[in-house]
Amino acid sequence: MKYLFRNDYSFGAHPKVMDAVCAVNLEGNWGYGDDQYTARAKDRIREVCGCPDAMVEFLIGGTQTNVVACSFLLKPWEAAICPDSGHLNGHEVGAFEATGHKILTVPATPEGKITPDMLPPLLELHQDPHLTKPGLVYISNSTENGAVYTKAELTALSEFCHKNGLLLFADGARLGAALTSDANDLTLPEFAHLVDAFYIGGTKNGAMFGEALVITRPELTDGFFRMKKRMGAVMEKGWIQGVTFLTLFEDDLYFKMARQGNEMAARLQNGLKAKGWTLWVESPTNQVFAVIPNQVKPKVDEVCDCEVWCPYDESHTVIRFVTCFHTTQADVDGLLAALPNL
Repeated sequence: MKYLFRNDYSFGAHPKVMDAVCAVNLEGNWGYGDDQYTARAKDRIREVCGCPDAMVEFLIGGTQTNVVACSFLLKPWEAAICPDSGHLNGHEVGAFEATGHKILTVPATPEGKITPDMLPPLLELHQDPHLTKPGLVYISNSTENGAVYTKAELTALSEFCHKNGLLLFADGARLGAALTSDANDLTLPEFAHLVDAFYIGGTKNGAMFGEALVITRPELTDGFFRMKKRMGAVMEKGWIQGVTFLTLFEDDLYFKMARQGNEMAARLQNGLKAKGWTLWVESPTNQVFAVIPNQVKPKVDEVCDCEVWCPYDESHTVIRFVTCFHTTQADVDGLLAALPNL
């Protein structure tokens, strides 16, 4: 048996999501999100975020949401500040920069975070009117390295951004994993009120596809639907996303699925350490990073699909295992039994 731990979107959707979509499949609904399910889903998200005046819009995937939202929030001469490991910079083929906006990178912490003390030199440099003006700080929660921002960290970054005229945008592709992590001390409403815009990732947490973009400040939202349409991001059958996100936020399903992924990742991480494996970082979410000798990689490939993350040195490689809502204890224990001791 070969185990699948390559990412958290290898499986379709939670059965409750599939059942909900099938139940209204031939009902007939207005398109472009002008339907009752989308309206109810937006209201529900405003409720769980504690942001009654927020704009909520549904998009298809993470890259699309990052590009549409960040380019909408910035003036044409403004740039986004991003950790060098950030998805916007490192994994989206210049999609954001293709809109005409520049990415200004700063070296991330080993956890993949930005801290306020990293930013003043960059802001000082870009006072020159011949350079792009920083207008937005992009972060991910959880980060690309599996870490989460604490309340103190996010508060400090939020206060710095607002003091210096910067918007704070959070990539929430794995927001469920972050908010259900044992390392997290933020509620969803607290998180929402510390950022200017973020999205609730569905693709990587039990939805067939879809992200819910939340812009918490109404004064920033004028014309967003037109921008969304202009960039080809409006889905004709928008009611599917409405039904999906209504289901995700019934009976705590969204957080239950994320918690399942985290718990299985912790079991895998502890099991690897017990087998003598070295971790690249200690991750409190659903991504597990391990350092292995290069000669061991073929043995891993025989029993598991995972991802090569980065070189470690000439003779070692960092690989990544990812768990999800569909990962079971039997999957983890079976993989651990099949992997070699190191």
